[in-house]
Amino acid sequence: MSRLRQITGAAALVVAGVAAYLCFWPVPIDPKPWPAPTPPGFTGAYAPNTRLAGLRTIDTGSEVGPEHIAIGPDGKLYAAMESGDLLRMDPDGGKREVFANTGGRVLGFDFDTAGRMIAADPMKGLLAITADGRVTVLVDRVSAADPIRYANAVVVAPDGTIYFTDASTRFAPAQWGGTYEASVLDILEQSASGRVLAYEPATRSTRVVAHGLSFANGIALSGDARTLFVSETGRYRIWKIDSRARDLDVQSGSPQARPLLDNLPGYPDNVMRGRDGRIWVGLFRPRNPAADSLAQRPFVRKILLRLPRSWLPLGTPYGHVFAFDEDGRVIEDLQDPSGAYPETTGATETADRLYIHSLHARTIGWLPR
Repeated sequence: MSRLRQITGAAALVVAGVAAYLCFWPVPIDPKPWPAPTPPGFTGAYAPNTRLAGLRTIDTGSEVGPEHIAIGPDGKLYAAMESGDLLRMDPDGGKREVFANTGGRVLGFDFDTAGRMIAADPMKGLLAITADGRVTVLVDRVSAADPIRYANAVVVAPDGTIYFTDASTRFAPAQWGGTYEASVLDILEQSASGRVLAYEPATRSTRVVAHGLSFANGIALSGDARTLFVSETGRYRIWKIDSRARDLDVQSGSPQARPLLDNLPGYPDNVMRGRDGRIWVGLFRPRNPAADSLAQRPFVRKILLRLPRSWLPLGTPYGHVFAFDEDGRVIEDLQDPSGAYPETTGATETADRLYIHSLHARTIGWLPR
């Protein structure tokens, strides 16, 4: 009987230890409740299709993760890779070379009127890269006490103003194991610390355009440059924000900011202007109802973070990009339910091709237009 008591006592101690770990072990997030909308599923404009299946591919050698792709002023195709390399090649993939390496991980870039690449690197800040590959930091903080922790996406206005997103002021990728890991922490926490910034090259000053976004991600400009289209990854929506705003809280109900597309079926990432008024968005992954069910359960989200990362409800692979117009009408939708091309983060449209961005793909995917 004493042996049984010993085994029972040991088992009780183990159970108590596991319970204490799950309930009390320190985690880096302080989760906030939020009103997650009921997932719409793939209906209406997002009805299931296979238009993204069977992508053609461009070889990137040993490089992984063409997170952002764009055509430069020289007509070359540029792609930002996981290694920190920025690849440059002909539009068909020929003459591939490493244009530059930032020592970080560029997630978005655009080109200014001088032909420089303006890049958002969450490890480094906002960068300028000359045609010969020289990298300089334009800005890495708004003020002495306000660092830019997660520069994510960038667009250059015709007047030279550089708009870019600071996805999270809570979790810097350099401190939390990388861009993906930091994004998971921010979205689990839901503190909505993301923001939109504007850098003025003439004065070298930076202002906060808007804040209060749950992981501020892709950014694009309207045709008249008065409106910014910004993806809020953590809450499944695309915002329409006045580019002239200053320190605007998007949750305040101001007419300067409103959700243009809400309750999307997946996590929106890059936002890119295409042709004929189209604006392209990549959905990184579809929503997981289990994740939405935790919106009002911050304590359970803490427990989840104490479990193996593979247990997190992050959704299954599913290829998906779509295009909308400036009024928020979805005008094209391309899907691949197999998820063969992983984590579709965006799309770049030219006259004859649609290039597909990806966080972890080992090639550049494309479709003929």
